[in-house]
Amino acid sequence: MGRAVWSSARQCDTNFILCTPVCGSSFSIQVYNCAVASSLILSRSCIKMGAHVSRTDFEWSYTEEPHASRRKEILAKYPQIKKLFGYDPNFKWVVFGMMLTQFISWFFLWDKSWPVILLFAYCFGGVINHSLMLAIHEISHNLAFGHSRPLANRLLGIFVNLPIGLPFSVSFKGYHLEHHRYQGDEKLDTDIPTYLEAKLFCTTFGKFIWVILQPLFYVFRPVITYPKPPTMWEFVNLVVQMTFNTFVVQYFGWKIMVYMVIGSLMAMGLHPVAGHFISEHYMFKKGFETYSYYGPLNFITFNVGYHNEHHDFPAVPGSRLPEVKKIAPEYYDNLPQHTSWVSVLYDFVMDPDIGPYARIKRKHKGLDS
Repeated sequence: MGRAVWSSARQCDTNFILCTPVCGSSFSIQVYNCAVASSLILSRSCIKMGAHVSRTDFEWSYTEEPHASRRKEILAKYPQIKKLFGYDPNFKWVVFGMMLTQFISWFFLWDKSWPVILLFAYCFGGVINHSLMLAIHEISHNLAFGHSRPLANRLLGIFVNLPIGLPFSVSFKGYHLEHHRYQGDEKLDTDIPTYLEAKLFCTTFGKFIWVILQPLFYVFRPVITYPKPPTMWEFVNLVVQMTFNTFVVQYFGWKIMVYMVIGSLMAMGLHPVAGHFISEHYMFKKGFETYSYYGPLNFITFNVGYHNEHHDFPAVPGSRLPEVKKIAPEYYDNLPQHTSWVSVLYDFVMDPDIGPYARIKRKHKGLDS
C-alpha cells in the first residue's frame, strides 16, 4: 500500500498520563461501554496479532491552533479570497439530486435478498449517505443559504438527514463549530478520542476494531465527554426523522430501513470514504494537526479533503476551496498531505507510530479565557 508523503520521520512522545472520560447520560454510557468492552475482549484474545502502538499519551501543544493566525496572514496578502466567502447557490440542487437517487434506489432494492441489500448498502447507499453527511457538514457552516438565513439552513439540514436514518444534523452543528473554534481543546473538541479508546485500542488488531466501530464512538463520544442539554430543534430533528423512518418501514419494509442505517454506519467505518475522518487531524507527522487530501474522492465529498483550506476559511463553500489553494499555493503545497484515504486507513491500523493517541491536544481554558 502507498503511504502519505512526509518530509521527515515521525517522532513519538512517551509521557504517561492517566485519565477517564467525563460521563453523560446513563444510556449513552452503557452503549459506549458496551462497544469498548466488546472490543477489549477481542483485542485481548488477539493481542499477538500486531504491534503495540509506540505512543502512550496524546501530543500536547501549548500554542494556539494554527488556522486563525494563518487565515489572518493569508487575507493580508490575498484579500481577494474574501470574494470566495458566502454560499454556493448550486449546492442545494446537488444535494437534492443525491437524495432523489437514493430514494429511487429503494424501489429496486426493497424485495432483494439480504446479501444484495448489504452489498449495495456498502457500495452504493452508504456512499450516498456519507456524502449527505458531508452535505450536513457544509450546512452546519450555513453554506447552503448563507449566514443571513439560518432557519433555511437548519431546515435543509433536517431534510437532508432523512435518508441517513439517524437524527444528528442539529446536534452535529453545535459540536462541530466548537471543533473549529477550539481545535484540540481537551474538553470542547469532541473529535479527539478519549483516553479509554486510546488505551484499549492500542494494538494492530485493536485499531482495526476501532476503525470498524468508529461510527459508534463518533456518535456517542460527544454526549459522554461533553454532554449538552437537548434543544427544541434537536427534538424536532428526532421527531421528523422517526416519523420518516416509520413511513419507510410502512411502505418499503425493514430491508430498506436496514439499508439506510447500516449503509450509513458501514460508510463511516472501514470504508474508503471514511478515511477522511482519520486523515483530517491524526498526527501522521509530528507537530502537524490538520492534513489535506486532493484526490478524486473529493468529487463525492464536497471537497472535504481540502481540510487545511477549510479550517483556514470555513466561510468558503467546499466547491470553492480549490480556489483558495490556487490563490495561495505557498501556504499549502509544502504542508504534509495525504494521497489516498485507503492508505490512511491502512497506515493507521498497521503503523505502530499511529493510533488513537496520535492527536494534538490542548489544555481546556474555558470559553471566556
